[in-house]
Amino acid sequence: MILYEYPFNERLRTYLRLEQLYRRLGELLTRAHSVDHHFALTTIFEIMDVASRSDLRLDVIKDLERQKNLLDVLRDNPDISQHMLHQVTRQVESCVSAINSQIGKTGQTLAENEWLIPIRSRLGIPGGTCSFDLPAYHAWHNLDPRYRQRDLEDWAAELTPLGQSLDLILQLLRETGIPQRVVAEQGLFQQAMPAGRNFQLLRLRIDRRLNLAPEISGNRLMLSVRLLQLANGCKPQPSSEDASFELTLCA
Repeated sequence: MILYEYPFNERLRTYLRLEQLYRRLGELLTRAHSVDHHFALTTIFEIMDVASRSDLRLDVIKDLERQKNLLDVLRDNPDISQHMLHQVTRQVESCVSAINSQIGKTGQTLAENEWLIPIRSRLGIPGGTCSFDLPAYHAWHNLDPRYRQRDLEDWAAELTPLGQSLDLILQLLRETGIPQRVVAEQGLFQQAMPAGRNFQLLRLRIDRRLNLAPEISGNRLMLSVRLLQLANGCKPQPSSEDASFELTLCA
């Protein structure tokens, strides 16, 4: 099954973009090749660019506080594991504390790092990090991989509180959804959104063997999924065949 996610607001779009960047960074940090370390550093800068929004930190804190309030409502509910509830609540509180302890924007210390500034400025230039442009950066790539990994882990640590907070927010959000099996008749599925619910995220799973990709659009009133038939090297075309997939709406 292939999973697709569709955010219903701009805040969730930003969260999902950052989640993808954090996942890429986590993968690259485990590798030892200098090319992987170059793209790890590039990813750190991308996270800084996305996270530099002045309202992002406030949005994250608000979402964490919202989740804490929802968890507090479940206290003493006999159908809820109070041990698990306590653990999740402590995670939320820990994330809030870590975010609040940071001064300035996420990654501000890295943005002011005199060694990183010229590298960041030249990454926007195709081939701009050649040895004749950035000899110190070239020398860094020729260090023992362990030293490069140590540096990357130190820099990535500046971004860890935001990444952990986003992981927790998205995990809790995804757990609110109940999967349902639906059918796109002649490649098209439409559904009126349930009244009184403020859905934030759509999750769609479809069998990879169908060779279909969803084109999703939606708002608070209506959801539409058009399935596209994939063809190697060609523009995807609307499918005219009936196909089923799993749909989950998360609030």
